[in-house]
Amino acid sequence: MDIQTNLKEVLNDLPQDVRLVAVSKFHPAEAIQAAYDAGQRIFGESKVQEMDEKHGKLPEDIEWHFIGHLQTNKVKYIAPYVALIHAVDSYKLLVEVNKQASKVNRIIPCLLEIHIAQEESKYGFTFESCRTFLQEEAWKELTNVRIEGVMGMATNTDDENEIRKEFESLHRFFNELKENYFKEQPYFKEISMGMSHDYKIAVAAGSTMVRVGSKIFGERIY
Repeated sequence: MDIQTNLKEVLNDLPQDVRLVAVSKFHPAEAIQAAYDAGQRIFGESKVQEMDEKHGKLPEDIEWHFIGHLQTNKVKYIAPYVALIHAVDSYKLLVEVNKQASKVNRIIPCLLEIHIAQEESKYGFTFESCRTFLQEEAWKELTNVRIEGVMGMATNTDDENEIRKEFESLHRFFNELKENYFKEQPYFKEISMGMSHDYKIAVAAGSTMVRVGSKIFGERIY
């Protein structure tokens, strides 16, 4: 299992303008270090405590992305250093991120998680609830967070047409938000979609950031 070879293979599949988040959750610090030594700098974690421990042990120039469901009471632990929060799924969470960011004098970049899959996942805005949230404009008062784009997960299926359809729907929705709410904000530019099994479809559908774990690190050790 050669992490560095796997990493190169994935990077070769990606256009220059698509960033790779190496999903390192459940993998040891040594595995992250191996990928780091091969030039990877962005890593994705989904448990606050695990990310905190790794952040303390590994090189300081790593960009830590939080990609899991984030509980409001855990935000304070990662606020000092998190580079991007991928899955903001409520106004309440955004308010808490803003509050903790202001305490450490930071502006924390965030993505809005949009529910595009067929599965009854309990996280993520629907298109409609996201429009309502943005129309209400309360988020504009939150000066220590910056909404930089959207994130979504396709249905876990072998049906590539279904996956493609969902990713394309997220891309269209991103364009709608850009046009209606973020036209003057050049930083609103990220579409985080695509994982180990479907990142090629995601890239074709306009992804700017893919979250790949098992294809780089092998199957996770729980």
